[in-house]
Amino acid sequence: MPPRALVTLRHGPYRSCGVVAHRPFRLRGLQAVLKEDGHQVVLEEIPDWNDVQLIVNGETVFQCDINDLDFGGDGKLDPLCEAARIAVLNAY
Repeated sequence: MPPRALVTLRHGPYRSCGVVAHRPFRLRGLQAVLKEDGHQVVLEEIPDWNDVQLIVNGETVFQCDINDLDFGGDGKLDPLCEAARIAVLNAY
């Protein structure tokens, strides 16, 4: 994959404090890891609850539950962020 890919980060709403809404706070570490590699990240809200998808060149290269991502941080210690980074680097 080119070092500066356009990555669409699709995310659904999740429940926090009894309220279901789209919140990008859990995605900050993932965004930081991808931007550090030089990728351009575009956020897109989807209706699927608890879902995170990374799209590169129209292909879903990574998917996980948003609640499994670490809250607040740079993403360097989160194993899911590392798996997502590798999936984007291996995308065609």
